[in-house]
Amino acid sequence: MGNARGIASAFLIVTIVLLPLILSVSAEGLLRVALKKRPLDENSRIAARLVNAEAEPLKSRGIGLRGVGDGSEEDIVRLKNYMNAQYYGEIGIGSPPQKFTVVFDTGSSNLWVPSAKCYFSVACFFHSKYKSGKSSTYKKNGQSAAIQYGTGAIAGFLSQDHLTVGDLLVKDQVFIEATKEPGVTFLVAKFDGILGLGFKEISVDKVVPVWYNMVDQGLIKDPVFSFWLNRNSKDGEGGEIVFGGSDPKHYKGEHTYVPVTLKGYWQFDIGDVLVGGKKTGFCAGGCAAIADSGTSLIAGPTTIITEINQKIGAAGVVSQECKTVVSQYGQQILDLLLAEAQPTTICSQIGLCAFDGTHSIGIGIESVVKDNGAKSSLGRSDAMCTACEMSVVWMQNQLKENKTQELILNYVNQLCERLPSPMGESAVDCGAISSMPGVSFTIGGKTFGLTAEQYILKVGEGAAAQCISGFTALDVAPPRGPLWILGDVFMGVYHTEFDYGNLRVGFAKAA
Repeated sequence: MGNARGIASAFLIVTIVLLPLILSVSAEGLLRVALKKRPLDENSRIAARLVNAEAEPLKSRGIGLRGVGDGSEEDIVRLKNYMNAQYYGEIGIGSPPQKFTVVFDTGSSNLWVPSAKCYFSVACFFHSKYKSGKSSTYKKNGQSAAIQYGTGAIAGFLSQDHLTVGDLLVKDQVFIEATKEPGVTFLVAKFDGILGLGFKEISVDKVVPVWYNMVDQGLIKDPVFSFWLNRNSKDGEGGEIVFGGSDPKHYKGEHTYVPVTLKGYWQFDIGDVLVGGKKTGFCAGGCAAIADSGTSLIAGPTTIITEINQKIGAAGVVSQECKTVVSQYGQQILDLLLAEAQPTTICSQIGLCAFDGTHSIGIGIESVVKDNGAKSSLGRSDAMCTACEMSVVWMQNQLKENKTQELILNYVNQLCERLPSPMGESAVDCGAISSMPGVSFTIGGKTFGLTAEQYILKVGEGAAAQCISGFTALDVAPPRGPLWILGDVFMGVYHTEFDYGNLRVGFAKAA
């Protein structure tokens, strides 16, 4: 949940109604756990997700039970889907098991649920609470713990108990009993807690994650798990997580694998991003990306998200700084590009940025990734610097298409008007979806495309329907960025395999 965890401001739907469905156990022992889906209620859409940074835990999803009959030894967790925005399910903690609905989140690494000792947070009164006194396998720890997510924060203390995921029994799992859940995020959320599936490197207080204990305790034969997310929100089956492998029924062809480049999140490198079949050039030299089951949308650099919003007609916020840069410095930037000046130094040459030898920074304001992953607050100098850098990229792309200077300046000015809103949400015309361009990501040398029907989220039905762009802005400074978060909008189209044994992530067309 937290943003990569807390990276940039992104739209998240947190008001979710979960109706878990547990399937019967088959002789072959595949674990399946289901999540229910519901149409999204516009009145229940709350706010923002993914706010600042990149060392915070991100987001939300689901969980499982046993069942399947193909003789394999994988454990499968069937998922249910809420409006294509949230996937989650049920676990049990303690002996006998106390049941909780949680999110399966590859963007964080801790397990937490509300505690019976949560007295002063209103959110706790609306969710199941763990009662240590009712478990015969509870072991006291007591160390204080806190997690800051992009959409909220929790605090509490560590405890230890047995955990059941479907038919799997994970012994002596350390988790957080949350005693504080401030803010509205967890109040309106229908899930009780979060089960992180990220690496131990981002685990708060160095707690051993659930996935590691599954492997270490011999519960999983092959150290691989995979997600299939059903994007048909009217279908009762929301998808499934398979622990121990992948279900061939849910993907076509072979997976394309890319190595994990930085353990923490499931992070890997991607190449250029294409809009309408044309290269944007922004990631031509490579960008980092994270496969995150806890993020509903796709989050990426403002420069590219703005271009996408412009091409799909998404209504965002008019950035005065951006338009100021274009009106006052646009011609100068163009002249420098035509004179073949180094693009990365142009904004420092015209005095809007400083240049530290590797990248531009706002004058007078330090622009770095803090220890908690959050980018420092942007003052006006930083905003002007950022607007300048985006303008350079946009003008470069237009020059490659041999556009006239007048057309280029007009085009960049239009892009300024499509900058995403501060909360990350961008609305589009539902009637224009068929004419919107495809967006593609280059992963492992192959192109993974999304049609407009796949990247637009529809809210409501009929005349009252509203459509929301599946893209939201997220800016992470070098060296950790530029960074993309490929959430459920992407993972719903491409079956995703998380190969812990070989430290790689694989994508195949979902079936």
